[in-house]
Amino acid sequence: MKKDLFEGLTEEQIAKAKACKNPEEILSLAKAEGVELTSEQLALVSGGGLICSTPTFTCPKCSSTNISAAHLSTSISKYWDLDCKDCGHHWTER
Repeated sequence: MKKDLFEGLTEEQIAKAKACKNPEEILSLAKAEGVELTSEQLALVSGGGLICSTPTFTCPKCSSTNISAAHLSTSISKYWDLDCKDCGHHWTER
């Protein structure tokens, strides 16, 4: 993993992230540590690859494009877990 992907994390957080065995553990760790992953980090964790693979979302409540997006998948579906950073609205999209 590229070093700049760990930018802003403590040495302890980096060690914990490197010990994770799968994307779910990384997402769980980020949530537990109160770390908001960048679009590039989320794309890599979710298997999306590059930052350009993250689509632009618009909040259905306030029309903001200031969105935190996590690409998640289960055994039966793939979806985006979305949060508006402006109004706090939470929703999912497939």
